[in-house]
Amino acid sequence: MAEKTRKMGKATKVARPPRVRKPRKANPWIARGALLAVVAIVVAAGTWAIAGRGDVRRLTAYFTAAVGLYPGSDVRVLGVQVGTVDSVTPQGASVRVEMTVDAEAPIPADANALVVTPSLVSDRYVQLSPVWTAGDKIADGAVIPVPRTQVPVELDELFASLDRLTTALGPDGANADGALSELLRTGAEYLGGNGAATGQTIRDLGDLARTLNGSQEDLFATIDGLHKFTAMLAKNDEQVREVNEQLAIVTEFLVNERTTFDQALSELASALETVEVFIRDNRALLKSNVEKLTGVTQVLVDQRASLAEALDTVPNALTNLLGAYDPATRTIDGRANLTEFSASAPRAFPLPATDDPGGR
Repeated sequence: MAEKTRKMGKATKVARPPRVRKPRKANPWIARGALLAVVAIVVAAGTWAIAGRGDVRRLTAYFTAAVGLYPGSDVRVLGVQVGTVDSVTPQGASVRVEMTVDAEAPIPADANALVVTPSLVSDRYVQLSPVWTAGDKIADGAVIPVPRTQVPVELDELFASLDRLTTALGPDGANADGALSELLRTGAEYLGGNGAATGQTIRDLGDLARTLNGSQEDLFATIDGLHKFTAMLAKNDEQVREVNEQLAIVTEFLVNERTTFDQALSELASALETVEVFIRDNRALLKSNVEKLTGVTQVLVDQRASLAEALDTVPNALTNLLGAYDPATRTIDGRANLTEFSASAPRAFPLPATDDPGGR
């Protein structure tokens, strides 16, 4: 009975209503601490970002076009990625491309920027060249102008060029009256059967190009010499013109006297032939005469002083002789000075003997 009463009492137990908690008042120190934590995080992130910029360089390049180039595209040196493209912004007739590269990347101060297309469908990248070997490196914030940038030829431009070429050579262009067809036909006739000769000509031209390439210094020196020569001719244009006129006169004279020159040359050839026969027939006699002339020449050399004195006095003697000649009587008039033969007169110096070497 008591057990039943306990069960019934348990079943009829009334649940108490839940307690209603009073809202707590917010602590102002907690809010302030959270705000300070956020500010500290922002300051730390900014400090890290500013400090991290010392490891990179920001570059700007201007291209005539930037098709296929987007933010995030690679920036490479010798095919190795050294940075990325930050932004691509059209500016008038050019496109401004801002890049970030590693501070240690080997990029010279006068670097060029090229947009490279690895394939037709892949993204393009910026190639910086040449690689740095010595000198100054490119600075942070440097600008690469349009003259130092290049972009690839687009397929649309290539197709447009081919279209213009075919139109210019088509029936509405150069071949309007069949001129191009005639040129091709004539070329086929002349080249037909001459493949070997044409190939040899091309090989010879290749050898010539290689020879000129190996002798470029000599070639440039020759061109420089020709330049100086033509400059000298231009500077002396009046004298050169006068020389050309004189050469023209001489050439005209030779042309007019061609017959006379032919006869003179024929006679000279005949005379030389006669002299040759004479020398051949009288070789022994000529040798003997030359040997005798050697002795005579030696005597003249030994008596050169006497000959010199004679050459000095003979003109005066001949002048005196002409002065003493009397044309009226056809006689030579003269008088003797007897005092020259007196004992007190000084004696004249004797003439040198012929056997005295040197005439002393």
